[in-house]
Amino acid sequence: MYKIMIVEDDDKIASILQSSLEKYEYEVSRAMDFRDLKQDLLQIKPDLILLDIHLPAYDGFYWCRQFRQETNAPIIFVSARTGEMDQVMAIENGGDDFITKPFHLDVLLAKVKSVLRRAYGEYAVRASEGSGEELSLQGLILHRAKNTLEWKEKRIDLTKNEALLLACLMDRVDQIVSRETLLETLWDDVDFVDDNTLTVNVTRVRKKLEELGIEKAIETIRGQGYRLLMTWAEESSLS
Repeated sequence: MYKIMIVEDDDKIASILQSSLEKYEYEVSRAMDFRDLKQDLLQIKPDLILLDIHLPAYDGFYWCRQFRQETNAPIIFVSARTGEMDQVMAIENGGDDFITKPFHLDVLLAKVKSVLRRAYGEYAVRASEGSGEELSLQGLILHRAKNTLEWKEKRIDLTKNEALLLACLMDRVDQIVSRETLLETLWDDVDFVDDNTLTVNVTRVRKKLEELGIEKAIETIRGQGYRLLMTWAEESSLS
């Protein structure tokens, strides 16, 4: 049974979400202390988080960053904000998906199921079967079971989506990977995903690589997709 943590200060919406999710046998907990949500997170240890943006004291973007210090569990923003920048900021701050209020419960439940499958279920297993739990390219090592990336004795944590995206590019190194392929790798219901969301995730992976000291490794091929270049291999051979 998956644990879901609801971070929503509107009691009516939170109650509807909780009762709907419990019908599908999810174990649901609602955050109560909006000044110390990190403590709630550590106590609940959720497999997935539903997070509003407009919250007392600090907004959802702030709490998403705080949560990411403790967990790689998928985070779906559920917000009345409909602007593209809000969705971009949600992804940039560590979110995995975004759904706007008012929402259809069937759509939200579909997104929950999709994200859980990608993170823990059948698709996660299938993704690791082809190349094992570890991918290695010229000293760059992606630990898929732990969602960590390692290079030159430095290690950095990735979100589930960042790890999936990088694994897809590493499996096809030096090849152009279409945006459609990457979208299908990260999300089941691509019809509900804004194209900007993929761009933001690629940007986040680039930043993670730069934190390890690897630059210009992901090339944008305009109108086609992205390509992973082993720019770090040259540096490794010179050191």
